[in-house]
Amino acid sequence: MFLGKPMTPDTPAFKIKNANLPLFVLHALTADMAQFKLQLDAHLAQAPDFFAAAPVALGLAAIAEADAIPDFTDLSAFMRQRGLAIAGVIGGSARQRQAAADCGLGLFPDARGARRHTASAPEPVPVAESPPAQEAVAAPAAAAPSRRPTLVVDKPVRTGQTVHAEGGDLVVLAIVNAGAELIADGDIHVYAPLRGRALAGARGDTSARIFAQCMEAELVSIAGYFQVFEDGIPASMRSKPVQVLLDGERVTLHPLAPMR
Repeated sequence: MFLGKPMTPDTPAFKIKNANLPLFVLHALTADMAQFKLQLDAHLAQAPDFFAAAPVALGLAAIAEADAIPDFTDLSAFMRQRGLAIAGVIGGSARQRQAAADCGLGLFPDARGARRHTASAPEPVPVAESPPAQEAVAAPAAAAPSRRPTLVVDKPVRTGQTVHAEGGDLVVLAIVNAGAELIADGDIHVYAPLRGRALAGARGDTSARIFAQCMEAELVSIAGYFQVFEDGIPASMRSKPVQVLLDGERVTLHPLAPMR
């Protein structure tokens, strides 16, 4: 029985908002789904709470040329049984993407492909049809994304807590406990022990970085590429100042030289 306020045909029943939620990208490096599932099972056995029921996008760029069609229905069921959920696919061939859509999966744009398209030279426009100079200059400025002020957190980030700096950088001045999560669309700076997860460049910014005064993280991620520390941080950088950046498609850690 519905006890709320009665709705009329004109009463809004929903609204649409752009949430910009964090999303893990699981890049398939082989078209052999049996091997893919075997290795994913082995990984989850070592870190069963790694994905923590987060939505996952399946990256198909590495197997697009093979044009092999994964059994998305079987793969989705396999992942659901392990607490994961494929929200959609990124990249892939036209046939692979159509097969994913036929199984009810979403189709995310390939961010790297979009950047390449944006960087390509525009087609020449006849002089007679060129827009006035003032309009040509104003258009790119209007399209530039707005950057929000840096989010500064000066209290400890507790286990199970998530802090998200949308559209900008995140600066944390207190300890980030194990099981806590930091997310930023830009860079992340932690001037205290970092013991939880840190995900920078959440909207796909591959130039984003993570800076930690005391690196003890469980997981770090740049633009969807991640590194999990199942055996702890390497001894040479454990509990020391470290910066994290992306080298191609590999997340790398580099010591920060102390100030003199």
